[in-house]
Amino acid sequence: MRLEDYPKEPRYTATVLKTEPITEEGAEVEVRELVMEVDKPGFSFEVGQSIGVLVEGEPAFGKPLHHRLYTVADTPETQPDDRPEITIVVRRCSYIDEYSGEEYIGVNSNFLCDRKPGDEVTITGPFGIPWTVPEDKHANLVLIGMGTGIAPFRAFVKHIHRNVPEWRGKIWLLMGAQSGLELLYMNKQRDDFTNYYDEDTFEAFKALSPRPEWADPIAWDYAIEDRAEEIAELLGQESTYVYVAGQKRIRDSLDALFGALTGSTDAWEQKKAGLIAEDRWVELIY
Repeated sequence: MRLEDYPKEPRYTATVLKTEPITEEGAEVEVRELVMEVDKPGFSFEVGQSIGVLVEGEPAFGKPLHHRLYTVADTPETQPDDRPEITIVVRRCSYIDEYSGEEYIGVNSNFLCDRKPGDEVTITGPFGIPWTVPEDKHANLVLIGMGTGIAPFRAFVKHIHRNVPEWRGKIWLLMGAQSGLELLYMNKQRDDFTNYYDEDTFEAFKALSPRPEWADPIAWDYAIEDRAEEIAELLGQESTYVYVAGQKRIRDSLDALFGALTGSTDAWEQKKAGLIAEDRWVELIY
């Protein structure tokens, strides 16, 4: 579904309660976590869904109203007055026009990163299919995220450990970033996943670029080389579910990685098609 196809109505007002950076000082990118209260009692959303943010600005390419989606980064919380809190993760963005060479700021991302507590934001949604916990509480979950794609996994893992006490399956989180400074919720600034490191079921792996200053690709293969056989075995089990979140280019990286794990590109294509058909391969790609 194209971004322009997502409805811009109904609209709701959300008030910023808290905003803070979740990248370390010195990182080349700025990523912030925003917690907002929705001025709509009963507004509901679930883990794996996204909300839209509408921002008015100077008409750009014939679009005076900018609509962007942001994945929910925490479990639903509700105030005593039944007004829900919603958390999103925003990376401050800009891009270079390939023809003029001019740099343009991302309208919505910069708007959100500049908000202060008490400021209002216009939102839409929620959108997308919620992520559900498998009925088999001994199932294996392989969670793979890149950049702000960590947001739904932060919410998903928290939901499982808080609300599914009978969970016994493995949860493997593989997170990719250009450098350790840009790992979200797994750095010195914020490491929410330390809450689960003592759990027998949870393990986290970090995949970084070998030369971030050269913008080399993220080394997914090096991150799992010691566990490659175990992951390949997991992929062969009917009780394994794979969740992927991040920018579109993550698809190519993972297809190459899993192609190597399964022996060939053709073998992986067949395996992946089977996982998708059985609802055991879930993507949240933007």
